Amino acid sequence: MEKFNSVFGELKTKTEGYDASSYNGFLAIQVTLKDLDAPNNVFYIEIKDGTLSIEPHEYGDRQANLILSSDNFVKMMNGKLNSVLAFTTGKLKIEGDLNKAKELSTVFKK
Repeated sequence: MEKFNSVFGELKTKTEGYDASSYNGFLAIQVTLKDLDAPNNVFYIEIKDGTLSIEPHEYGDRQANLILSSDNFVKMMNGKLNSVLAFTTGKLKIEGDLNKAKELSTVFKK
């Protein structure tokens, strides 16, 4: 639980004040941290009506599910691991819409 809180807290801090008003559309991505135990291993990132939401639970109608270790998620979030490289080397598994998963990178770049 402590590791999850650390990763989730870092994500919340990094995205604090993120202006999603320019995002046209809807984005619902679940992140599953495969090295942590359920239920404290999953959260979702949603952009809806220009508002970013990040919550610590599953998202039933998600467009994609990113499955990776907590360390690799932190590296991706901080720009130290390229998501395409992570995917092609097996560090990141994506279930669902690959294009929607790629759109998530816009959240971390700002």
